[in-house]
Amino acid sequence: MSKIENKTASIAIAGTVGVGKSTLANKLGEMLDFKVMHENVQSNPYLDKYYSNFNKWAFHLQIFFLAERFKDQKKMFSYGGGFIMDRSIYEDIEIFAKMNYEKGTMSEDDWDTYKSLFEAMVLSPYFEKPDLIIYLEGDIDHVVNRINERGRDMEVQTDVEYWRELDTRYKTWIDEINDMRVLRLNINEYDVHDDDSMTVIVEKIKKLVNA
Repeated sequence: MSKIENKTASIAIAGTVGVGKSTLANKLGEMLDFKVMHENVQSNPYLDKYYSNFNKWAFHLQIFFLAERFKDQKKMFSYGGGFIMDRSIYEDIEIFAKMNYEKGTMSEDDWDTYKSLFEAMVLSPYFEKPDLIIYLEGDIDHVVNRINERGRDMEVQTDVEYWRELDTRYKTWIDEINDMRVLRLNINEYDVHDDDSMTVIVEKIKKLVNA
């Protein structure tokens, strides 16, 4: 296989909840010999609270994720690259935080504060846009089945319409990206446990990153 010439490249895996970002990130990290930055879910003090009360905890949750992403960016800056990111900071503001604001579960003052913090962070020397965004897409009913099979109570108990709206917003967001390279992968067309399937994906990634 060809190699990624840019050893400092950063790759973000994007997609709605339950689409398989973490699993793919781990596999690609192994195959490309890149470090993997996972979204902080296990030690997040607001995630369960958010799903039980969007209005009360939306701002807290988004600020927590924003702070965690900034920490990750500093680590990447210090290390010098070669990273796979499980979700990008752009999804936070363009999809999750914006959805909460537009649905009224985040106040206008909180939204303005969030945007100000985001803008200050991305203008810092620690931030560079990913060299590639890998967007995972699939039938939303299939994705919801995955969420239910994963069995996290906070997700299983969430109204399916929440996941449908999230999926719609993701599709709109990815279609409008014109300043970053994007590789779209349908989750039904590859298997992370199949070497041949993953080799095809890795070759596509290398061509785009090396371009």
